[in-house]
Amino acid sequence: MSDYFVHESSYVDEGAEIGAGTKIWHFCHVMPKARIGERCNIGQNVLVSPDVTIGNNVKIQNNVSLYTGVIVEDDVFLGPSMVFTNVINPRSHVSRKDEYKTTLVRRGASIGANATIVCGVTLGCYSFVGAGSVVTRDVPDYALVYGSPARLRGWICQCGEQLEFTAHDGHERAVCNSCGDSYWKRDQLVGPERSGE
Repeated sequence: MSDYFVHESSYVDEGAEIGAGTKIWHFCHVMPKARIGERCNIGQNVLVSPDVTIGNNVKIQNNVSLYTGVIVEDDVFLGPSMVFTNVINPRSHVSRKDEYKTTLVRRGASIGANATIVCGVTLGCYSFVGAGSVVTRDVPDYALVYGSPARLRGWICQCGEQLEFTAHDGHERAVCNSCGDSYWKRDQLVGPERSGE
């Protein structure tokens, strides 16, 4: 008896690793050497290709394909029908399997519905990619990006609320109106304030 759930319409190939408490819903395919962490929820019609790594507590909505080269850390949200790529210049008649690029989605990041993530980028911790965006470059930690191509539009709390920074003792500071967490900002770097900082 496994300690995860797989719907009877889905396929999990031999050699895939799946953590305890994970749920894999209808019409999914998890391929050999894919690694999925604990307590993940994988929606309908999701493909997880070989050598993809998915952390713990990841929510993957319907119609998402994670191709070889994608690494997803803990607590990530992948919205419905968002798209990863793994080759910059694909051609049907040219094999480029040795040119797959790594795409890293850091802890706590969210990617909105129908967004496209061009391979080779890193999405920073707790960053937020708006629905329908096309991401062509790295996204900083806590950044809010959207558009085509996606551009930096603001900063966002770990809880998902937008932050407003004001000058404070030589740097900028924000306090989330929702959860009360506080953040510092210097140029394009943002991070949480620690007690006593």
